[in-house]
Amino acid sequence: MAELRPLAGDLSREARALAQALRELFDGLDVSVRRYAARRKRDPGTFSRYLSGTRVPPWEVVTDLFTDLAEHRGNAATPRAMELLRALHRAAVATGSSPRHAVEVLERQLADADRDSRRSTARGDVLGDALLDRMHQIADLEVRLNQLEAEWGNERERANALEAACPDVSELLRERDTLQSEVARLAADLRAARDRHEEAEKRCALLERQLEAVERVQRGAALSAAPPGTRCLPKILVVDDQADNLLAMTAVLSTLDQELVAVSSGREALKALLNDDDFAVIIMDVQMPDMDGYETAAHIKRRPRTRDVPIIFLTAMGVDAEHSARGYAAGAVDYLGKPFDPWALRAKVAVFTGIHLERRAGGR
Repeated sequence: MAELRPLAGDLSREARALAQALRELFDGLDVSVRRYAARRKRDPGTFSRYLSGTRVPPWEVVTDLFTDLAEHRGNAATPRAMELLRALHRAAVATGSSPRHAVEVLERQLADADRDSRRSTARGDVLGDALLDRMHQIADLEVRLNQLEAEWGNERERANALEAACPDVSELLRERDTLQSEVARLAADLRAARDRHEEAEKRCALLERQLEAVERVQRGAALSAAPPGTRCLPKILVVDDQADNLLAMTAVLSTLDQELVAVSSGREALKALLNDDDFAVIIMDVQMPDMDGYETAAHIKRRPRTRDVPIIFLTAMGVDAEHSARGYAAGAVDYLGKPFDPWALRAKVAVFTGIHLERRAGGR
């Protein structure tokens, strides 16, 4: 495992081009496969398959190679080189995706959502204990203040002596006010932690349904969750200002038993929803001119007839915590980075269309 495996013989043109580019980057490190895998805490067999082209690596593996090569040579990679590798990676993912790869993507998302849920629960417990402690302190201070007031009322003649013995009543009042402010802040943090926990639990349940959809494909079952006998096809609204992106998403989703409506701007999306609001899910790009995805989602959520239509954001800006938090705040149910995994996207769309059809059947 210390040496590079040769390129696999049955690779697609896109997978071979990506593997050759990765091998060129790796050769510049002057290190064995096993040693580099240990450095990055990865399985050497899996990393060797990335370099032989039999598996398409996650984008973070490519960025790690750029980072390590820049550290080894003392100069950073050029933006042009990064963009070239991103294009090769996007093409390899689009042609080499499989249900197994989609399962890996969804399992990582499920693990992240589960970790967020557990952290939120632990944070809620800590905040709850802190809140209870502050409330006990306030109660103790109230008792002390009531005792002082009772003593002043019953023994007026000893008021001066009591004032000399307890000159800091005002300090106790200030301490109580401070603790009350802290209790209000902790209560707000506790509510926020519980909200995050509930949202994370919902995402866990949704991702589990999406994993089941992908596994059904592996077993040969239909990916669509539509019940038998349904005549009216569910509608999917696809929004992206780039024509090639619309074409790619249409090609990915065309194998499903659904009606696709593709538009190229936020305003056209709002117009399509005005004409017909019976959409199962909306897939929308974030970066669009005039009206971006966040603003379009805000308009959609303001309308009572469309506020419950699930929105999946697609973006090339990355899926870090800041961007994903903004997407969920805008009303999205999911947030995917480009290049997206076709199997994962089909699984998510199938689950939401299945939920839509169940609701439609239940309303009849």
